[in-house]
Amino acid sequence: MVAKVKKHTAEAGEDLPKKTEAPQEAVGGPELELAGETDKTEELTVKLEEAEKKAADNYDKYVRAVAELDNYRKRAAREKAEAIQYGNENLLRDILPLVDGMDRALEHACNSEDFDAFREGLKLLQEQLLGCLQKHGVEIIDTAGKGFDPHVHEAMMQVESAEHEESEVVGEFERGYLLNGRLLRPAKVSVCKRPSGGGDQENNCEEAKNN
Repeated sequence: MVAKVKKHTAEAGEDLPKKTEAPQEAVGGPELELAGETDKTEELTVKLEEAEKKAADNYDKYVRAVAELDNYRKRAAREKAEAIQYGNENLLRDILPLVDGMDRALEHACNSEDFDAFREGLKLLQEQLLGCLQKHGVEIIDTAGKGFDPHVHEAMMQVESAEHEESEVVGEFERGYLLNGRLLRPAKVSVCKRPSGGGDQENNCEEAKNN
């Protein structure tokens, strides 16, 4: 009887569920993930602060550059206006002594009948004036014996002449000038036209077209 009970108990034990162990959580699971997220947040915060600082520096440089450019434009406009207003200051300062010399020459002419001395004084003043102009880049256009050049000459008339070459400058009515190589005023001249036939050459003159 006892043997049957033991056997029954043994068979009943086979049907009992086996004891299972609870699954162990991973070491440091949620806490480790939270720590990783915190590190990333701090890193992004540092990068954001650096970017904001860099942006602020760039904006400050931009504002300074705009202000400097505006000041430069104002200064350039002021200097340009002054150059236009006082650009001839040096030239005029050099001419003033010549004006003083003319005043003295006129005063001397009123108190003297020496015409030759007055003429020499005027000639001296002319030389000084031309020297002053040359100092400031003014050059007289040479016309004597030159061929007609429409870039620096203005033909006032044509003169038939057998003593000059075709289109050679025969006479000068008004001097021409260059300013640092640029035409300031053309020389007004008469130009040779070779005779086409007989007749009085000196009376065969005609007006030339202006270039």
